[in-house]
Amino acid sequence: MANGKPRIAFIGFGEAGQAIAAGLHDASAAQMTARDILFPQSATGDKLRRAADASGVRCAVSAADAVRQAEFVVSAVTAASSVEAAESVKAHLHGKPFFLDINSVSPGRKHDSAKLLDGAARYIDVAVLAPIYPARHQTPLLIAGPDSQAVAPTLAGLGMRASIAGAEIGAAAAIKMVRSVMIKGIEALTLECFLAAARAGVIDEVAASMRNNYPGLDWAKIAPYNLERMAVHGERRAAEMEEVAETLRELGVEPLMTNATVKRQREMGEIGQQQTVRSVLDKDRAAILGAISAGARDRH
Repeated sequence: MANGKPRIAFIGFGEAGQAIAAGLHDASAAQMTARDILFPQSATGDKLRRAADASGVRCAVSAADAVRQAEFVVSAVTAASSVEAAESVKAHLHGKPFFLDINSVSPGRKHDSAKLLDGAARYIDVAVLAPIYPARHQTPLLIAGPDSQAVAPTLAGLGMRASIAGAEIGAAAAIKMVRSVMIKGIEALTLECFLAAARAGVIDEVAASMRNNYPGLDWAKIAPYNLERMAVHGERRAAEMEEVAETLRELGVEPLMTNATVKRQREMGEIGQQQTVRSVLDKDRAAILGAISAGARDRH
């Protein structure tokens, strides 16, 4: 730990990694490096490298370069790549750093990564429980695993808000995955319900009638928020929901609703890439639904 600041390496530097790094940088809390497989690409890589520069993060040329002196490794890759990310750094770790796996994957996949890193790192199962913005590194986290008690004080010292879910790897992931059945499922239902309402010309009437059942919910705000989240992050949410489905199978629950949520989230992620949709995401629900409706028709 140089100058009282831990050395942190990010494997994967997408939205989550960038947000955490930016928060830590503004708090002058850490020395940071990052490696993302997209760094070498021109357009996408340039954007990621600029984000790293803005947060004082050194862009590493390889996973080995990123983790060489790291005391903390934060794995923030796509769900399908979580085990691969652990494998990419295993041979290059020194001094058994903490390995914070913040990926949205099933408890079983977390166990696979932990087993792979056994003896090389102190594995921490991490679940992010809220949108990473605006709180960034202070977004509420759940942590689990045999070393969760050991890492908690250092995370607190960095300004991070981590609660311990248990000593068993997978305990944090299980909470994250199971709650996503509801959180992402409601998003998918919002799309299906209000898209139909828009085409029937009864958006306001449907929203008003739902107050009879859910008087504490303001659907004038919930609907556009859920639609915006799906439009921007639908592809990533679909991948997460595939992990949720796997979690349910591990628990002996058939993921009927979750499988449907995967399809709606992925569909919305694709529609959300259309500029006509992107350009209205800060508008009201009628404008958003109009663009989504047109975009959905264009796909078929």
